[in-house]
Amino acid sequence: MTDAVAIGEGVPSRAVGQDRNRVLRRLKLGDTGFRILTQISAATVLLILCGVILSLMIGSLPAIKEFGVGFLFTQSWNPVTEKFGALAPISGTLITAAIAMLIAVPVGLGISIFLTELCPQPLRRPIAIAIELLAGIPSIIYGIWGLFVFAPFVQEYIEPALITVFGPIPILSTLFAGPPYGIGMLTAGFILAIMVLPFITSISRDVFDTVPPMLKEAARGIGCTTWEVMRNVVIPYTRIGVIGGVMLGLGRALGETMAVTFVIGNAHKISPSLLAPGTTISATIANEFTEAVGDIYTSALIELGLILFVITFIVLAIARLMLMRIEKKAGA
Repeated sequence: MTDAVAIGEGVPSRAVGQDRNRVLRRLKLGDTGFRILTQISAATVLLILCGVILSLMIGSLPAIKEFGVGFLFTQSWNPVTEKFGALAPISGTLITAAIAMLIAVPVGLGISIFLTELCPQPLRRPIAIAIELLAGIPSIIYGIWGLFVFAPFVQEYIEPALITVFGPIPILSTLFAGPPYGIGMLTAGFILAIMVLPFITSISRDVFDTVPPMLKEAARGIGCTTWEVMRNVVIPYTRIGVIGGVMLGLGRALGETMAVTFVIGNAHKISPSLLAPGTTISATIANEFTEAVGDIYTSALIELGLILFVITFIVLAIARLMLMRIEKKAGA
């Protein structure tokens, strides 16, 4: 009788153990599959990146052999004689991106501070949605609006005012010299600033909202003003996220194509004046790739793409090093 009871009690125990083992095997199998899937995804991204770099390098070889390092420091761009230089597109890319960031960063941070600290509660959501909608507008719409609406406004009002104000000042008179064309480096910088503004604003607003309320309340409790709370508490607490948003906007500004193509003037020359027409790497490729005849011409355009890739990589690497130094200093 006792043996029968023991056997009867052992059967359910073995069944429960088998069920538990099946569940564990299924969970282990699912975890292994998930790990393999994520590894494949990461490896796919790296393979695509390596493929892009390799294809750009292979396509650039004829131009590299023909022009060498001088390609980076030559301004001439003549498809007829097949004499090409990347200095004008490189300088235009860096200058327009710098103008865009000089405008967009303070404006974006100001909007973020207003939305998180000063804006009435019923207006926060509509204003935030309106700013985020700017990121969804196609770049060609920005280009058309910039060419037919914004460029005439700049030509009639902004550039004459800049020429009048900065004309007597020695260095600034050179930066804002010449006739007001309306299209040029300054207009392209303005358009880029409008395009990157939603990225900087949205990310900054999100990271500002992560600041614990007790930190801000403690600062106000000792008599800090709103500006002092933002400067001494909120921005130091969220500086890593803010820098990340700025770098995201900078990456967008460096690689923007269609909007810049419409308003920059597409002139392969370097002018000391920001009002003069110019060009960028992406605008040059977009304008001339379909018309490129001959291996050298096509290779020169591909090398421009490789240069833009390198510039973007360097900018992101510098940003990453900056963030690592900030994190290390904060940890110390």
